[in-house]
Amino acid sequence: MSDRTPLLEFKEINTHYGAVHILKDVNLAIYPGELVCLLGGNASGKSTTLKTLLGMVKPTSGDVILDGEVVNEKPISYRVERGVTMVPENRRLFKRLSVKENLELGAYLRTDKAKIAEDLERIYDMFPRVKERLSQRAGTLSGGEQQMVAMGRALMSSPRVLLMDEPSMGLAPALVETNFELIQQIHAEGVAIFMVEQNANMALSIADRGWVLQTGKVVLDDTADALLQNPELRASYLGEAESH
Repeated sequence: MSDRTPLLEFKEINTHYGAVHILKDVNLAIYPGELVCLLGGNASGKSTTLKTLLGMVKPTSGDVILDGEVVNEKPISYRVERGVTMVPENRRLFKRLSVKENLELGAYLRTDKAKIAEDLERIYDMFPRVKERLSQRAGTLSGGEQQMVAMGRALMSSPRVLLMDEPSMGLAPALVETNFELIQQIHAEGVAIFMVEQNANMALSIADRGWVLQTGKVVLDDTADALLQNPELRASYLGEAESH
């Protein structure tokens, strides 16, 4: 992939919260159209990685690069307009607003009204259950339905790369598989996906590549297939003890 330009990139990123050093010399590259997952235990720096990519957190040193441009000083809106958006942990819908209003908020930076209407129809096709509940308050939906609305809202910004923070969190086991099928469907339409996920097996089963963070450092970086076979990863994140 070295002959292609990364869509979104970290170069030697360090991030601090006060005196606490969270990300330590992290290098990442997300290429157009690929699905990449970021694995790691609690407090490993996964969510901080997403927030730094989106601009919610500013790095102490290093560069966040979008389309070849250093965007450290650029606001979230600048990055969203250029195709970066996030499905946050726990959905974070506007619960008092209707499902349709939540979806429309995803397009708030866009002015191409005909294309917005077209994208809404595409989302209704992708998520038929969402279409059935357009006038319902978002806060009254089930967890799985809220996840679909959150994904639809993010897609309404017309992203080139979708950041996803723990998409399976809080979902019933039966819905987790459906959720990952929807992620694959979005990916098949050409959207690059960068996903932070606790469910390592499920994430790697649909990803192209993966990274593993440990206390703010990338300790493994490989294809998803290779990571699934990696004994260190299997012992640490896939719940399998190594046999001696």
